[in-house]
Amino acid sequence: MSTPEPADRDEAAAPGPGAAEDAAGHPEEARPDGGEQHAAGSEPDSAAERGEGAVGQDSARSAADLLPSPVFVLLLGITALAGWLSWTRAEVDWTGDDSTVYLPFVFILTGWVVSLTLHEYGHAALAYRFGDRSLRGSGYLRLNPFRFRELFAGLLMPVAFLLLGGIGLTGPATYLDPSAVPGKARRSLVAAAGIAANLVLAGAAAAALIALVPADMFTDNWMLGGLMYLCYLNLTAAVLNVLPVPGLDGFGVIAPHLPGDWGERMRPWGLFGVIAVFAVLWLPQVNVEVPRVMTRVFAGLGMPQIDVGFGEVLLRFWVS
Repeated sequence: MSTPEPADRDEAAAPGPGAAEDAAGHPEEARPDGGEQHAAGSEPDSAAERGEGAVGQDSARSAADLLPSPVFVLLLGITALAGWLSWTRAEVDWTGDDSTVYLPFVFILTGWVVSLTLHEYGHAALAYRFGDRSLRGSGYLRLNPFRFRELFAGLLMPVAFLLLGGIGLTGPATYLDPSAVPGKARRSLVAAAGIAANLVLAGAAAAALIALVPADMFTDNWMLGGLMYLCYLNLTAAVLNVLPVPGLDGFGVIAPHLPGDWGERMRPWGLFGVIAVFAVLWLPQVNVEVPRVMTRVFAGLGMPQIDVGFGEVLLRFWVS
């Protein structure tokens, strides 16, 4: 397009015959009070303010995507409260009967749910660190077990294993996308992160027990009995997850290194693999022997005060 001549520009700049005028005869767009100009100028300011507000909201939402969920904080509070009330035997003061108590059950159950949540968080946090952004804002990174994408496999099934057989066994981590994490070694580390989380929890519980109970003594304190059992459950979960069975973390560690696409082809069988392991552990002969073996392991670590049977009685009171 050619550049207009000065005369053309002047004519284009002049107000048209239909231009609105105010009572003083001034064109509406050139009012002395600047009212129209202010209105026109306020729109970009409002847009900028809206833009800054949207950025602020996005930043707040982005930060919240990685913060612990209030549900997890509530779980921790319930576990701590039930543990304290078990420590003080407050339930006997309320009921006057210590033949059947329920607070240790709450302490162990919620403590196990917290353990499961941290196990899955270990997988998700390392996967996120290595580039898997699909989990951002999910229940895995926000530590909300009730928002797991695989609620049955990640929460309900491990809780059922505990209540039915007193077995510490986690479910398969079926939500992870291996293609989002580059490198076989990193994928193996993501799979091993759950085992590491259980070992850390077992070590923390063991350290607390060593500090509270002398090595050559037993205890009948309900809270300490529950903490012993949680230590046992987490160590058992770590040991069982080392097995190279589809659905367990041990298989997830070796899956990236299998020839071809065998690792991916076996993933849908993970749920059945975990159920098969539980079925074997549920056999009476095996179910009795596993606690004995773990008790020997504890004794070998210098912790003979770990009484797995006491913790199981506190948890599964309906069986005893």
